[in-house]
Amino acid sequence: MTDDYWNHNTHYHGVVLRNVPRGCGEALDVGCGDGLLVHRLAPRAAHVTGIDRSPEMIAEAVRASAGIGNVDFVEAGFPPHDLPKDHYDFVCSVTAIHHMDFVKALTAMRGAVRPGGTLVVVGLANNKGPRDRAYAAVGLPVHYFHLLRNRRRAGNPGAPVMDPDMTWGEVRDEALRLLPGAVFRQHLLWRYSIVWRKPR
Repeated sequence: MTDDYWNHNTHYHGVVLRNVPRGCGEALDVGCGDGLLVHRLAPRAAHVTGIDRSPEMIAEAVRASAGIGNVDFVEAGFPPHDLPKDHYDFVCSVTAIHHMDFVKALTAMRGAVRPGGTLVVVGLANNKGPRDRAYAAVGLPVHYFHLLRNRRRAGNPGAPVMDPDMTWGEVRDEALRLLPGAVFRQHLLWRYSIVWRKPR
């Protein structure tokens, strides 16, 4: 199994895991990287699929998943990778959607969730204006607190990185337009979360 480690992304795995529905059958992690979140989802779902466009990350995820019988991985871009419609009880994506076309990716994930299922996205956004920069500055002491607290577990899986284009406001507005009734939250460690339950 992938070694347990801490960084700003894994810090918000708890947001994802708290929203997995009871009795979850099929779960999907979009932009799964080295598979750490897939491993954490595995005890909470009958089957978990991880998808990532990086062959290096998928190879690491497969290697680290030896012995876990209810997970599998797909090397593919997202979108256009086709997903079964209304299929997954739970779909999530952590700090990957800014590598994609936001609207197309969120629309594809929305379509893959079955009625009554849940979608959770944790992502990054671009600071624009003094309010965004002030909120980002508030995150600095929180960052150092958690870094010191987790210094022995700090790690980076080596996944590709890029800066986000969309601002916090743009992400919020598009998410609420595409996912009526979703809950958008901005978090201190430079992340946001979107939680949405698909109507039955």
